[in-house]
Amino acid sequence: MMKILFYLIFMIPLCFMKNMFWLVQMLLLLLMFFFMNISVNYINFSGLGYVFSCDMISFGLILLSIWICCLMIMSSESLFKFNYYVNFFLLNILILLILLYLTFSVMNLFLFYFFFEGSLIPTLLLIIGWGYQPERIQAGMYLMFYTLFASLPLLMGLFYLYGEFFSLMIYFLKFFNLNFILLYLCMILAFLVKMPMYFLHLWLPKAHVEAPVSGSMILAGIMLKLGGYGLLRILIFLQEVNMKLNYIWLIISLLGGFYISLKCFCQVDIKSLIAYSSVSHMSVVIGGIMIMNCWGYFGSYIMMIGHGLCSSGMFCLANINYERLNSRSLFINSGMMNFMPSMSLWWFLLMSSNMSAPPSLNLLGEISLINGLIGWSWFCMIMLMLISFFSAGYSLYLYSYIQHGKFYQGLYSFYGGVSREYLLLMLHWLPLNIMILKIEYLMIN
Repeated sequence: MMKILFYLIFMIPLCFMKNMFWLVQMLLLLLMFFFMNISVNYINFSGLGYVFSCDMISFGLILLSIWICCLMIMSSESLFKFNYYVNFFLLNILILLILLYLTFSVMNLFLFYFFFEGSLIPTLLLIIGWGYQPERIQAGMYLMFYTLFASLPLLMGLFYLYGEFFSLMIYFLKFFNLNFILLYLCMILAFLVKMPMYFLHLWLPKAHVEAPVSGSMILAGIMLKLGGYGLLRILIFLQEVNMKLNYIWLIISLLGGFYISLKCFCQVDIKSLIAYSSVSHMSVVIGGIMIMNCWGYFGSYIMMIGHGLCSSGMFCLANINYERLNSRSLFINSGMMNFMPSMSLWWFLLMSSNMSAPPSLNLLGEISLINGLIGWSWFCMIMLMLISFFSAGYSLYLYSYIQHGKFYQGLYSFYGGVSREYLLLMLHWLPLNIMILKIEYLMIN
């Protein structure tokens, strides 16, 4: 695992050279294929070590991180075209990828906390440095204070654990079963904010709307998954207290997911609608993790991978429209089928994946989550039915509003999709729908 870290560190000098924009992207693509060929054998724990390790949960999320960072560079061609602090942008992405890689691969909980919080800084710089509107400063502050405020109790909890057991190794702590409510609340609050759970989600739509396309992609693709990954790791040694209190999180998440689904119909900003749909999807993932049964565990993991690809692709589509029209308003973006008929197909493919149509990973994840949640309690069925129905509803609402109807009369210049954009969308859609053929790799034991 160290070799991947050195590969990324030695790429940093390239950021300061001229015309290295596409080379950095190609090297990340190469790293992606190197990493894919690392054999992760989840039967006899072949990838585990004291500092770095790679089990099945880490493997999928590191793979997703490298892939999304590679596509972030591809989607940000306008920065390269206008030479808008390109070198600093590449450096920012590389540092972010290194921090994410370390977050997913370290086994020490304190180091995990350190890199978990560290990944906030490059994201904040992306939003404040390359965002579009002046409100990006406020959005950055929301992101920072929500995350930092919730993370301090986590740090206190880690100090307590070290004082008790003299070790913070995740694989050693799994032998303990701690039944302390205060410790439990301290440990999971930071991850619930990062997910984000309903009531703690206010930073997400703001951050998404003000972020550049690369910021939105990394926020939707990876940052929300940090919370899920943390919960999957932490709840191993908090099982007993979690089984007593999990109904609270399930009620908040499922009711919140339903309410947010309704709120999606009120949005007039494309990015805002996609951001709220992420909150709705993540609420079901929180439910799947909290019930702590096999179906919920599988489902939440698959849904995280699927949502990372799908949501990132949808933000790319929103940006493609924004680059043409300089507006994210649904009213101004209507009737796009007249101008970009080929792009309409990609809108349809990614929207259908967002509403969990086959053969996307979202479908498999949603089926597993529904199985798990209904196995836990029959009452979940009502909320799940409503969330699934309205998730299809707002996806269709967004698609039909943008593609059909009269186009805005004030358009003065326009050009169709270019091959880079179609490749970018295909690289989101293809893994999302092809991985279902080899789903045994994602079914973590």
